[in-house]
Amino acid sequence: MCVIAALAGCKSKLGDGKKVSDADILHQNEDQLTQVIIYDVFTPPVASRIYGYASLASYEAMRYADPKYNSITAQLRGFAKMPEPQKGKTYNYTLAASKAFFTVAHKVIFSVDSLKKYEDKLFGRFQDNLHDSVYARSVAFGEAIGKIILKRAAFDNYPQTRGKPRFLGSHDPGKWQPTPPDYLDGVEFCWGTMKTFAVDSSSQFPTPPPPAFNEDKNSQYYKQNVEVYNLSKNITKEQVTIAKFWDDNPFVIQHTGHIMFANKKITPGGHWIGITTIACRQTKANAVKTAQAYALTAIALYDAFICGWQDKYTINYIRPVTVINDKIDHNWLPLLQTPPFPEYPSGHSDISAASSTILTHIFGDNFAFQDTSDLRYIGMQRHFDSFIKASDETSVSRFYGGIHYLNSVNQGAVQGHKVGEYIWQKLKLTK
Repeated sequence: MCVIAALAGCKSKLGDGKKVSDADILHQNEDQLTQVIIYDVFTPPVASRIYGYASLASYEAMRYADPKYNSITAQLRGFAKMPEPQKGKTYNYTLAASKAFFTVAHKVIFSVDSLKKYEDKLFGRFQDNLHDSVYARSVAFGEAIGKIILKRAAFDNYPQTRGKPRFLGSHDPGKWQPTPPDYLDGVEFCWGTMKTFAVDSSSQFPTPPPPAFNEDKNSQYYKQNVEVYNLSKNITKEQVTIAKFWDDNPFVIQHTGHIMFANKKITPGGHWIGITTIACRQTKANAVKTAQAYALTAIALYDAFICGWQDKYTINYIRPVTVINDKIDHNWLPLLQTPPFPEYPSGHSDISAASSTILTHIFGDNFAFQDTSDLRYIGMQRHFDSFIKASDETSVSRFYGGIHYLNSVNQGAVQGHKVGEYIWQKLKLTK
């Protein structure tokens, strides 16, 4: 009866005669979304929005498999009341969660057809194993939740900011301007105006001002550029490995002579969604806890991006490569390709600290794991003794890569930890 009742921890025959757990279905759903995000080349902030809405939809359906779990959206900003299952009726909540997830996904991605083959197979196997009334009722319930989630997405300032003029930076001293090799305009300069999920506003956790522009070679401003430059000249093999492992630049443009091509990779948020998968699998988390872990991590990613981007475009700080090329070495390029937006604070540091804070609360400190999130994309994996140690390495990786100052990664991490802690303390997750 587990297929019909969809109790957490049950298994369904949804894979070539093999039993697949409800939690595994949720993992597969998230992985399919990650593949589309990579294919569609969404920017990291936009990817966090996609994970956020889709994962919340999944949780709001899945939570009914265990009555002790509370609604998360009821505690967030701007969500309408979610539908409830009919009393006395039978549902498959894994099916409902999947339908809610993909109902949202279809409206926030481009390549819907890329999901269709997977969805047809998934829903077809549910249909083969469920009574028609249970199947129809579960699908309708999930779709209703997805539609309520999408109503909030329609007014979060994302649709309203599409088509804004390009952000080309400034030539004022110490301010960001497009960077080599491709001198792209600033990405998502309106992201700080997005409606947050849990934090009160994008300015709730402001970062302190970075070192002010000063061409004096004894100034903190100038010395931080020398620090980045000197590190690049004496970088160790391990530091190179760390920088490349955490690069997570979703669209790196490569140049070989007159040939230019792009490599697509996982986003920074996608990397932490992958770590969430690893933690859930390692602890054998049931479907409801799995759905909750994805939702909470996605909330942290989304709100941290908004807070970080608010400061990035308010402060509009210059990148190391611009200063170093102008004052120290005209031909210098960082180890990693500089992403196209202002430098301060570090977004990687911000969202990683927020995510690791949430995951530490869910799964505990000193949680050792092998991070294989990027293995299929870059052929690399690393071991960490805790989520915080992983986020600390993520943060410093941007300094090793030559694209951030040390102060910027440190302050980004401080902001991210504040965001993650605030989210955890705010939400009442169980009754």
